[in-house]
Amino acid sequence: MGKAGEQCRGRTYDAELTAVVERAQQGDEDAFAAAYRMVHPGLLVYVRGLVGEDAEDVASDAWLEIARDLGRFRGDGAGFRGWTAMIARHRALDHLRKQTRRPRTGLLEQDVLQLPGGHDTAAAALETLSTEAALAMIRTLPREQAEAVLLRVVVGLDGPAAARVLGKRSGAVRTSAYRGLKRLAEQLTPGSGPGDVTDDVRRTLGEEP
Repeated sequence: MGKAGEQCRGRTYDAELTAVVERAQQGDEDAFAAAYRMVHPGLLVYVRGLVGEDAEDVASDAWLEIARDLGRFRGDGAGFRGWTAMIARHRALDHLRKQTRRPRTGLLEQDVLQLPGGHDTAAAALETLSTEAALAMIRTLPREQAEAVLLRVVVGLDGPAAARVLGKRSGAVRTSAYRGLKRLAEQLTPGSGPGDVTDDVRRTLGEEP
């Protein structure tokens, strides 16, 4: 279906998420469960990229906070994904800071502690890998690029939303995601030319080649 089809599916997804979040805020437990099912898979992969094997516990803590503060949230489905990612990130940073011994190293652990509180080649190929294999590839990226890729591709945030989560300028996050995906595309498709890789990465970020 190409880029137009993907954008249509994304709008439909966020419209559905907007509706279930609104019902959840009115006390509908089934709607909250639906919002959880829609958001949790990507959120868990993002958290795993930050804290490694402790991701389930950290994500559970994040969802407790999300449930507690749901009434304070204002926004649509896309905003909800960004809001939940920000909460999960804060819980991940708290978890890392509390650890006195860290025998299991998270993918982005050391650098994260220093941070402020279209159908494309890279994304399509990553989808064919297991979660651990995909995270292992993302782990090879510089810290800024790795977390930007996780937020843009895995969580599905747009540039401004990812920037709010990371406390950075939108342009800086977009550049980091672009460079990270370009590097991944070059690793995944060694036979592609530079121009092909560049166009594929731009499609991932919702930009025209």
